[in-house]
Amino acid sequence: MLRKLYAQWMIRWETALTTRDTNRIVRPLEWGFDWLASFSRLAAESNEDSPDALDRMVRINKEIIARGEEFYGYTTPTDFRLEERHPQLFPTNVRPETLAQDAKLKADAAAGKLDKAQYLRFTSPVRTRYPENDQVNARWYPEPADKRKPGPRQAIIVMPQWNADAFSHNALCEIFNRFGVAGLRLSKPYHDIRRPAELERSDYAVSSNVGRTVVACQQAVADIRSCIDWLQQQGYEQIGVLGTSLGSCYSFMAAAFDPRIQVCIFNHASVRFGDVVWTGQSTRHIRQAFEDNNLSQDDIRHAFMGISPESVMDRFALNKTRQTLVIHATWDLTFIEQYSLEVLKAFRERNVNFVSKVLPCGHYTTGETPYKYIDGWYMGSFGYKAFKRLREQALLQR
Repeated sequence: MLRKLYAQWMIRWETALTTRDTNRIVRPLEWGFDWLASFSRLAAESNEDSPDALDRMVRINKEIIARGEEFYGYTTPTDFRLEERHPQLFPTNVRPETLAQDAKLKADAAAGKLDKAQYLRFTSPVRTRYPENDQVNARWYPEPADKRKPGPRQAIIVMPQWNADAFSHNALCEIFNRFGVAGLRLSKPYHDIRRPAELERSDYAVSSNVGRTVVACQQAVADIRSCIDWLQQQGYEQIGVLGTSLGSCYSFMAAAFDPRIQVCIFNHASVRFGDVVWTGQSTRHIRQAFEDNNLSQDDIRHAFMGISPESVMDRFALNKTRQTLVIHATWDLTFIEQYSLEVLKAFRERNVNFVSKVLPCGHYTTGETPYKYIDGWYMGSFGYKAFKRLREQALLQR
């Protein structure tokens, strides 16, 4: 009885959090073949009016899976640079309290009350038609000198959730700094300073433009791998990734193609991108565009298969020494629990070295008290142990 009441309360709370933003837009369906034309000849020969557009997009996704090394491959950027500026919020909602926080930060910066921060900037190896999006941005948290440990230098790349503002997950980098691990908080494509001026939200990262959504994932993977290149240039030898929600998907895809990633923390995970888009409360406006065009969940699942963790699960599992944490929430209405459980099942079947943790809340409520502290403890304690283990192993081999 108590469990049932708790579940009802949690679902009401979760639903309230996913419906409070009023600036979600239902955009028209666009197949976005033009976004994939440079990769796929079939995409170059297709257009929005193709009568078999769905079939073509599914075939293009099969090409992406078959040619994954090429699609997720990249050339190391040559313009890495550190820049100093006052942090800005870049809010994605129009709630009064958020706008007030944004205004205060700007006022404090203008009055000299806000310290500047360091940001890694470089041009993304994957170019889009939005110049601001193609300038990668990652807030840099070098480990304090007094926290450095003997042995290899260590760093973690942190990728927050979809529509995160520029302050989201910064605290996690500070936590890792306490362990002597540097943090690089990476802005996802179309997020915060990378967001085109025409947008209030980070809509172009996930939308009813299928091709653009697929390329956003391709760009995110290239950006993560480029950040690893920069970290290695700075002398960091052991690298981890921490991704939440959409950031978890991007991090998983990057880890599948980059063996340099030795620690993975997936905070909310699912096996298929399309299933999350179709069933998630926070993407119901995107689903509406697909439903308006008589598409089904199965259609969307296959249209996004090229950016789904399921498509690279075998590749990810090849690395038996990588340490992985998967966190899911029982009453998650965005990453439905059954899809998270499929991740765990797939890991077990492939003998992946992983730890599973469960939060007694939902997707959005993970960011609320007390659940955010439980979540932080899971990620921080796992990360501490994983990096400590890596350091000790390296010292023994010397």
